[in-house]
Amino acid sequence: MKTHLTLAMAALLAGAPAALAQSTAPADIPVVDETRIDTETFSRTVPSANRFEIESSKLAEQKNIAADVKDFASLMIRDHTKAGEDFKAALEQSQTTASVTASGPALLPKDQAMLDQLKNLDGDEFQAKYILLQTEAHKQALALFSTYAQSGEDPALKEFAKKTLRMHEERLKDLVAAHS
Repeated sequence: MKTHLTLAMAALLAGAPAALAQSTAPADIPVVDETRIDTETFSRTVPSANRFEIESSKLAEQKNIAADVKDFASLMIRDHTKAGEDFKAALEQSQTTASVTASGPALLPKDQAMLDQLKNLDGDEFQAKYILLQTEAHKQALALFSTYAQSGEDPALKEFAKKTLRMHEERLKDLVAAHS
């Protein structure tokens, strides 16, 4: 199982932007082509993805898991709370007319489904699933932010995407390596 996590992480990070851009998007998110994502999609997706990171990490803090994974969860809560504040500031400066607030609506179905997978797990099962889902969430965020940073329409949101793009990638690699 741990070897699979390492292989999955390597595969995910190696082709994240291209792989997600070419994949079929879940029904709750419009399809993102290889070079463009619209502002409304970006503005709807960011708050849900950010909230998933926070909520799943709050669960991790309550579980019987390794100390470094709990430390990672605390980092996620702190940094994604800050990212939410930064997103709110970017929205206030943006030119978008998207009807999205920084706190966002309830989780998008894909993010809620990932969170639901964690709720009844504990110990090693929780830890393995948490690391796997954090890896997947970061792969998706990398593709979303990378695409919008390159082709976004709104200057304030585009700058937010550029600043936030690589958040936690190295720490997540270290965590996967430590538990494989």
